[in-house]
Amino acid sequence: MSTKPSTYRDWLYKGVIYLAAVILIVSFMPSDGKFNYQYDKGKPWRYGQLVAKFDFPIYKDEAVVKQEEDSVLKRFQPYYVLDPMVGGQQMLRLNADEGHAFRLPNSQYLKHVERTLEEIYRGGVISNADAAHLQEWHAKEVQVVEQNVASPHSASSLLTVKEAYERLINADTLRYSKAVLQQCNLNEYIVPNLTYDKAKSEAARQELLGSISAAEGMVLREEKIVDRGDIVTDEIYNKLLSYEKESLKRSDTSSQQRLIWLGQFLFVGIFMGSMFIYLELFRRDYFEHKRSLLLLISLMSIFPIITSLMVTYEFLSVYMLPIALLPISVRVFMDSRTAFMAHTVTMLICSVVLRYPYDFVILQSIAGLAAIHSLRELSQRSQLFRTAFFITLFYCLTYFSYELITENSLDKMNWPMYFNFLINGVLLLFTYPFLFVLEKMFGFTSNVTLVELSNINHPLLRQLSEVAPGTFQHTMQVANLAAEAANKIGAKSQLVRTGALYHDIGKMGNPVFFTENQNGVNPHKNLPYEQSAQIIINHVTYGLKLAEKYNLPKVIRDFIATHHGHGKTKYFYISYKNEHPDEPVDESIFTYPGPNPATREQAILMMADAVEAASHSLTEYTEESINGLVDKIIDGQVADGFFLECPITFRDITTIKALFKEKLKAVYHTRISYPELKK
Repeated sequence: MSTKPSTYRDWLYKGVIYLAAVILIVSFMPSDGKFNYQYDKGKPWRYGQLVAKFDFPIYKDEAVVKQEEDSVLKRFQPYYVLDPMVGGQQMLRLNADEGHAFRLPNSQYLKHVERTLEEIYRGGVISNADAAHLQEWHAKEVQVVEQNVASPHSASSLLTVKEAYERLINADTLRYSKAVLQQCNLNEYIVPNLTYDKAKSEAARQELLGSISAAEGMVLREEKIVDRGDIVTDEIYNKLLSYEKESLKRSDTSSQQRLIWLGQFLFVGIFMGSMFIYLELFRRDYFEHKRSLLLLISLMSIFPIITSLMVTYEFLSVYMLPIALLPISVRVFMDSRTAFMAHTVTMLICSVVLRYPYDFVILQSIAGLAAIHSLRELSQRSQLFRTAFFITLFYCLTYFSYELITENSLDKMNWPMYFNFLINGVLLLFTYPFLFVLEKMFGFTSNVTLVELSNINHPLLRQLSEVAPGTFQHTMQVANLAAEAANKIGAKSQLVRTGALYHDIGKMGNPVFFTENQNGVNPHKNLPYEQSAQIIINHVTYGLKLAEKYNLPKVIRDFIATHHGHGKTKYFYISYKNEHPDEPVDESIFTYPGPNPATREQAILMMADAVEAASHSLTEYTEESINGLVDKIIDGQVADGFFLECPITFRDITTIKALFKEKLKAVYHTRISYPELKK
């Protein structure tokens, strides 16, 4: 009935879990600064008077700046470098090749080609890639650089190689045959003589953009920006945006980064510490159980990390994240109060990285309460559908009411948010496989698994009903008694019911050696007491082997091991002592291997098993005999110290005794003797 005190290693383990969770969460949080005000254009300012802490410029709206940039870039003139040697070289090639590579009909054709080429090279020939740059800027004029001197040229005079060739053969089709010119491969004498100068062009562009002022005024230090209740107009909105921008710039220094990290560490540490304090004060069974603590802190760390990643990379909406999975999982494996506390701490940690934390906290609080209330005990998969529906419904109703308060108009409803809630509800349907993964990772057993195991068509239970029908009936009676007792004192009824169904499966090894399976023949009469005791005791060890063979969860195997604790097979032990009063007795021969119960549920099963089995030995069933039997058996178990290592109280034991007495009286009540009709 007492809890084992924590050792130095236990506290070290808890400290490592605490620090690891805090550091892991903080390491994923956005490290840039955060403006601590939320505001929207056309809505009242919800905070007190905001005064500038430093001088800052009022930046123009991005659309205005873009319009001014487009306007000034119309004057942009890209730079092209002229190579004056190109035209002359191609003319020399033309004259050298004429008569060898090709032949023009007469000298007039040659002079015509030369004149046209000279005009083309004076206008400028550019490559296709450089023409793309020209087209990109929509420039009407360009600066042509010749011997470090730039002069403006019309952009329309610049030709690509293809355009220059077409001009050459179409220059004077009345006097010079186009077909003749096409046969001479004149395109070989047209090459670019202008090259795009990227460095000078970019410098000229930046100079033009630099002439645009990004600001349209200044706010001086100590100047009022906005006061409580003021409507956020366009002008105030620009001031707030500018103030936010400058504040974030000033937080980018290394010292500011360290302060932000320290603040995040303290923030997460305080809330995570509050969870540890809660467990220490109110849920020491979870706090001392390493797997329970690891499961709880792992779940509380996952959702802040995912939220931080979604905010950092601007991936989807945080309202699609099914945070209600946390209270559902904790409620299934632990209890409602711990689920609510874990959910509250987690959503507060998540909110610190969001732009609108208050809206998030309101919505997630309602979702958590809906999850916990609608899933008081998970025993069927269909309950998850109902829970997902209620959570989605409360999300939508809460947000709708909040919008009515803040927007005052149905036309301004944020309909995409309701789509996020629907996605959230769909993702909540994956709770069942999520719980299955948690069971396998942390060794827990959910109520759904327990319900599946309590099906009497399970191979082990079906085999028990066929091989040892008396034992099967005994386990059914014990399961009913134990489950009602667990409900009465607030223990886990489904757990103790399932454990009771399997606690005696080891009797299938030698069923005839147990009273409930005998039919007038007792095989113990021909065996020494020591051997009989060992046969009875072996039903525990054989039951554990069967449980391992059929992959029963550890929590069920613990019921098999503890339902007799370190008790003795009293019938054979006392009989042996009575026949050998002067001889020393090796008590280990008559003692079950144990251990004693470690949980309230295991203690309930031990009491129910002993009381139900002993009730069949009564010669008469009266109120006094039943009360005396229950008191004798359970008081004896308390006196033998079977419950010293589990957190059951004397009040619980008194309640259980009263319940057992009522149930046994109802089972063994005296029936009325009906009279016979006289003839």
